[in-house]
Amino acid sequence: MKAKALLQPFSIGKLDLKNRIVMAPMTRGRAGGKHIPNDIMAEYYSKRADAGLIITEATFVSEQAIGWIDAGAIYLPAHVEGWKKVVDSVHKQDGAIFCQLWHCGRASHSSFHNGELPVAPSAVKINLPTIHTPIGKVPYETPRALDFNEIKQVVADYKFAAKLAKDAGFDGVELHSANGYLLDQFLQSKINLRSDEYGGSIEKRYRLLKEVTEAAVEVWGADHVAVRLSPNGVYNDTGSPDFRETFLYVAEELNKLPLAYLHLVDGLAFGFHNLGEPITLKEARTVFKRPLMGNCGYTVESGEKAIEAGDADLIAYGRPFISNPDLVDRFANDWPLNPDADPKVWSVPGASGYRDFPTHREFAEVQN
Repeated sequence: MKAKALLQPFSIGKLDLKNRIVMAPMTRGRAGGKHIPNDIMAEYYSKRADAGLIITEATFVSEQAIGWIDAGAIYLPAHVEGWKKVVDSVHKQDGAIFCQLWHCGRASHSSFHNGELPVAPSAVKINLPTIHTPIGKVPYETPRALDFNEIKQVVADYKFAAKLAKDAGFDGVELHSANGYLLDQFLQSKINLRSDEYGGSIEKRYRLLKEVTEAAVEVWGADHVAVRLSPNGVYNDTGSPDFRETFLYVAEELNKLPLAYLHLVDGLAFGFHNLGEPITLKEARTVFKRPLMGNCGYTVESGEKAIEAGDADLIAYGRPFISNPDLVDRFANDWPLNPDADPKVWSVPGASGYRDFPTHREFAEVQN
């Protein structure tokens, strides 16, 4: 099926996108131990600049935020210089790119932090067997609850990272409040057991995301700031009984800001917690009136359907972009996709499995 609706231009704020196909954020682990973006990352992103918008891999906002081997960061001058290479390479291809800002929270381990425990809203351990760390696969630890002043520092860290993203030349920032990372942890009633201003009621659990979003807006203006939510997911041991009330409330509150978009991981391809009917794009539309992005498991057919029905304005694709740098071209011409990349190469060092997937035209030239 040839894409049509997905290929139509769209504007978020003052930023004009050439189509509605978004490259989803994917942590690929190529930045090295110092978390500095490099030349192969610049090549990787620039090859995919035909997307209407690229969202970078999740990017650590501070040293405390780290929880993934060799992922990128943006809290030091060297990180900014590395990201400038990436941003410039995308802009040279007439692409647009947002930096996704990230704090792992409890989805981390003391081996990332010189023996100090990871932090979380409350001392609630991830109920999963092991985590990948610099010392190998090890059991999850019970995190340490952040105190009030430390939460204020987290907000400051996000604001500083947002400023550095602007210095690096990005077109905007997306706040990663999904998949069981710190901002999402504060929203989840099964994880956030606090009784202070940042826990208890939905309004108080939303407070950290609200403050972080407002801090980023102070730096960028609202139409260059986006938020990602995953109300239906189970990643990192998420899924709370009151998920419907929580996430519809959060979406309604975010609607009060003229954000660039809301990125909703509505698909169930990464698992569903089965705690009620999943929140759909159509339902999110009833409370969030600004640009809405769907994500997780979309095909060209289901993406077209969501756009045509008015349920979404943008559709983000993840895995297909790994093995198809020319995904937009393939959708436009109804060309077959390369097979999905082996998960073993998703997040490993080096160029293999990262920049060695052929475009349709390159493959055809070899065949001829």
